[in-house]
Amino acid sequence: MKIDVVINSDLAIREAMKILDKVAEKCLLVVDGHKKLLGTLTDGDLRRSILSGVEFSEDISDSYKVDPVFLVQNQYTIDKAEKILNDNKIDLLPIVDKEHKVLDYLTLSKINKSKKINKSKKINNSLDNVSVVIMAGGEGVRMRPFTNVLPKPLVPIHGKPIIEHIIERFTKVYCSDFHLTVNYKRKILKAYFEELQPKYDVSFVDEDKPLGTAGSLQFLRGKFKNPFFVTNCDIIVKTNYVSLYEFHKKGGYDISLVASDKEYIIPYGTCELDGNGCLSHINEKPKYNFLINTGLYVLNPDILNLIPNDKFYHITHLIEDAKNQGKKVGVFPVNNESWVDVGQWTEYKKAIEIL
Repeated sequence: MKIDVVINSDLAIREAMKILDKVAEKCLLVVDGHKKLLGTLTDGDLRRSILSGVEFSEDISDSYKVDPVFLVQNQYTIDKAEKILNDNKIDLLPIVDKEHKVLDYLTLSKINKSKKINKSKKINNSLDNVSVVIMAGGEGVRMRPFTNVLPKPLVPIHGKPIIEHIIERFTKVYCSDFHLTVNYKRKILKAYFEELQPKYDVSFVDEDKPLGTAGSLQFLRGKFKNPFFVTNCDIIVKTNYVSLYEFHKKGGYDISLVASDKEYIIPYGTCELDGNGCLSHINEKPKYNFLINTGLYVLNPDILNLIPNDKFYHITHLIEDAKNQGKKVGVFPVNNESWVDVGQWTEYKKAIEIL
């Protein structure tokens, strides 16, 4: 039996993240070369490893949880499995044979289906009380000549504007309250949504002069009671938004930013010198790994009080001011294939291929 959540212990962190993004479950089963169960791996385990300094290119051997809870084939009942999942607050329960080889797994969703219980996914995956702010006022200089005619959020991908692709990511987790900060070609953007007549709520925040990537957020003070999302209008992040929101709240962060793995390869041999100016050694085509800010955030409402009135102010200024005041800033890592910066032509072409 092929089980899509089973991985080997020597798999790279980068590859494990890609698999977690693709499978429906929030957990992977780690096995050895004989398919014997070694442990479990969640996206939270991977994030903790990355944030502790482990490279994306390293294997998962120090990241997964050993001694997992499991069931032995023909030695359990569905009620027992359900109780174990609930009591241990785990997403996935592996089933093994007497030799400890993985045969299958159970989740609450599978159990509910087997009991013919029709529970709505909205119960567990709902962000219906969470607002979303989309920063949509920029000129889109990198996307000219399209943006000489259209505002950047309306640049099409597969016959649908970028901003609709972004909004769909949020409506899938039941977000329905959207606020668009607008400036450049704002009348066109407003007219588009008036014609669209979406089922979700859209309001506009007019920015009469350019205020940077965070300046216009000042106009939303007092609007939100709960943490809310902020996203650029030219990026698409394919990640679990519920997990991101839970990460922000459970971590007690004031600001959480989503950061993407990015590997850069220098296509030359780089020279390292010793203290005397002589060659020490040559690194042949070295690789460097970075975490890149994607432009997707979760903010607490009171953070908006840090933004000065009527001043050009970037999100980087807000993060820096928050840190200077002792606020807590979290980083939520995602794999590079989960993030597309549609605001530049090379990435726009990539977006067309993957969306």
